Amino acid sequence: MKIVSSRDFNQDVSQAKRAARIEPVFITDRGRPTHVLMSIDAYRQMSGQTESIVDLLAMPAPADAADPPRSTGVWSRRGAAD
Repeated sequence: MKIVSSRDFNQDVSQAKRAARIEPVFITDRGRPTHVLMSIDAYRQMSGQTESIVDLLAMPAPADAADPPRSTGVWSRRGAAD
């Protein structure tokens, strides 16, 4: 178990995230634990939450940036008053 003050956590979040991959990191305010940082895998294991193929298939598909929406109207280079 690693303990980090909130000041140290704010100064180097990356270090706390790296440590949380190995073990939970307790973050303290004025010497008292207030938060726990842990990896998502550790959280899922602790909570009994798992991702199945059904969960992954139920996720909405990301928008395809390579295929922009097509316009239904015709664009004119001339002004509207022409």
